[in-house]
Amino acid sequence: MNIVVCVKYVPDATGERRFEDDNTVDRVGVDGLLSELDEYAVEQALQLKEKLADDSEVTVLTVGPEGASDAVRKALQMGADKGIHVSDDAIAGSDSLATSLVLAEAVKKTEHDIVLCGMASTDGVMGVVPAMLSERLGYPGATFASELEVDGDTVKIRRDGDAATVMVEATLPAVLSVTDQTGEARYPSFKGIMAAKKKPVETWSLSDLGVDAEMVGLSAAWSTVEGTEERPPRTAGEIVTDDGGSGAEALVGFLASKKFI
Repeated sequence: MNIVVCVKYVPDATGERRFEDDNTVDRVGVDGLLSELDEYAVEQALQLKEKLADDSEVTVLTVGPEGASDAVRKALQMGADKGIHVSDDAIAGSDSLATSLVLAEAVKKTEHDIVLCGMASTDGVMGVVPAMLSERLGYPGATFASELEVDGDTVKIRRDGDAATVMVEATLPAVLSVTDQTGEARYPSFKGIMAAKKKPVETWSLSDLGVDAEMVGLSAAWSTVEGTEERPPRTAGEIVTDDGGSGAEALVGFLASKKFI
């Protein structure tokens, strides 16, 4: 079975985030890494491969600037077999629609039975690309899986909602997205880090995919960010003291004033 995992290179949440003059996220001048939520998709792909115990192969696919290859390399260190990095200056500023287009055309060039994604990226947090990818590829889409199981040419997922849990079944090939409830992602071992250096990573451009540059990028985006501003600095919190047994009453009053209770 061939499993393609779509991952994203995102700004490190622990570092400084900046925006370009056109209000797009600065992905070049800041430290980046593999989106944490995508690590769960990589983990599920690796677990599927281990369960099948055959010649299954895990391919990691990303779209992004030069540094995005770091996201691919992290997935290879975790255990993926090979990587594909779609890099082209024209892609900068693409919205979800354009990103799904590029991903779909790249997936079509691979051998695949399952396309796995994280539930959302940790920067945009829209969570719409897997559904768009499903539509573009013409495959069944099953999103927000907390569990998944493959049996022959069928995949079954568990989808936990606020009011109910539903079991969804689809035939392969299919596009799936997984949540952080699927299980902790593994850390790369020293052996995995060393092995990743020898694993192949292909770099494709838009012309390799047959995608017109005018269909991607900021100028082709259906949605744009009109403005950004820094979050105001945090102010000192309010300290509730227990003065003669009045602390609980003061705490309840504070929570009620904030409408927490």
